[in-house]
Amino acid sequence: MKNVSTLYPMQYLQSRLTRVCVAIIGNTPQEMIDRAEEAVRENTFLEFRLDYIPKPLLALPKLKQFMRDHRQATAIATCRRAANGGKFKGTIAAEMEILSKAVAAGCQIVDVELQTAESLKAAGIKKFRAHGAALVISYHDFAATKDLEKVYQRIRPFEPEFIKVVPTAKCLADNVTMMRFLEEKRDEARVVGICMGDYGIISRVLGVRAGSIFTFAAATAGEETGPGQIAARTLLETYRLDQVDAATRVYGVAGNPIQHSLSPVMMNTAFRRETVNAVFLALQTTKLSDLLLLIRKIPVHGVAVTMPWKQEILKHLDRTDPLSEKIGACNTVVRAQDGKLIGYNTDVQGVVRPLEQRLPLRKARVLVLGAGGAARAAVFGLREKGAEVFILNRTPQTAQKLARESGAKAIRRDLVAKSAFDVIVHATPTGMAGNKQRTILEEKELNAKLVFDLVYNPIETPLLQMARKKGLHVITGAEMFVHQGAEQFQLWTGKPAPREEMWRVVTHALRQQASEK
Repeated sequence: MKNVSTLYPMQYLQSRLTRVCVAIIGNTPQEMIDRAEEAVRENTFLEFRLDYIPKPLLALPKLKQFMRDHRQATAIATCRRAANGGKFKGTIAAEMEILSKAVAAGCQIVDVELQTAESLKAAGIKKFRAHGAALVISYHDFAATKDLEKVYQRIRPFEPEFIKVVPTAKCLADNVTMMRFLEEKRDEARVVGICMGDYGIISRVLGVRAGSIFTFAAATAGEETGPGQIAARTLLETYRLDQVDAATRVYGVAGNPIQHSLSPVMMNTAFRRETVNAVFLALQTTKLSDLLLLIRKIPVHGVAVTMPWKQEILKHLDRTDPLSEKIGACNTVVRAQDGKLIGYNTDVQGVVRPLEQRLPLRKARVLVLGAGGAARAAVFGLREKGAEVFILNRTPQTAQKLARESGAKAIRRDLVAKSAFDVIVHATPTGMAGNKQRTILEEKELNAKLVFDLVYNPIETPLLQMARKKGLHVITGAEMFVHQGAEQFQLWTGKPAPREEMWRVVTHALRQQASEK
């Protein structure tokens, strides 16, 4: 792979590369350059996606001036054809002309799709090296993660300076496939490996640790050039990509859906605040077996478990603490030193602590809405504190079963408006971001002094808005979220959690989301 005549220039070029290459797009040449001017202030490694401009050749004079003005910048020129997942509708010959002129404009690296390279053959791409440019031969699969070795062997005969393999993750296990591939090739070639899609976030953060020379990022949220791409600032500030190494411990939040979770920003902030060498990722999965494989193979040292896995995961753990066993639901998994998986339930503290700060729970009358994992934690936790608990659930039989197990009482919907409670605790996904149903109860049924909604996103749920309108005191789900997260942090790290910092970052993120709607 290493050509002696280009060894020194390649060493020099590689010394200029950072772990993150920021993809720059624009509808016009000026728009692209303006975005590049913003991005280069924080990251000097850029990819110019020339295929996003209707007439890419018109961008080259401005690109040349940009490279002259920013000698510290290292740039990849890409003009991906529509046939290969890009936006350029021209011919291969037109693509090659654009890339050649981009090299003349100062770009040190060009990205050529494998399909294009195969049609040109080796002789057709030699001219880039003649002008001193390094070559990336790239392959994208927008449907699946298949035989990565086979793709690698197709690319290798071209002897590019970089081999880029980008499949799409259809499950968490596909990230394991990518990690193993990168580990195998790290001493053999300069490989860039990423899995696209919601399932592929792990590869975007951990790929560099496994052997990927760098990864790609969007300049800002909303400017992604591939499915699942992360903004550069998020990669560097939230995930601390530049500090991820072999000793970095991996944690995550698992569920379906998971894209709205603020656990990554909360936990990564806590890790940074307490100088813990760890990273926390969102683990989207539709199969528990997929998650368990990932936990054991990466390995993952701790998992925050959300719906719908809180109850089902219990039977797959090596052991659980007495509270989780009693509740029949687990929201926290800890990987012990011997590799065994231990289950805990921190949801209980997340519910009980905010309420204890406001009223005595002994003999308090509490209505719990729901009978799933979070509701079970609320019911058992409140019963343990001596509260009189009533359960309302869409399926009465489930409520009755939980009532028998916990010593609570099931209540019919028609009796709610006729009853009085000290607290109403809402423990279903209703009102959550992305959930179409707004509320379970009507305003006339809010016969309580205090309403506690365990849904934290949005911070002001339809239920809380209705309660405030009625003049009731409320507790937002953000309080529960931070309290249970602080307990998880302590279980995973053995350190006291920075609760105030966690609260600050969560509420800031929620208010920012609300202001953007």
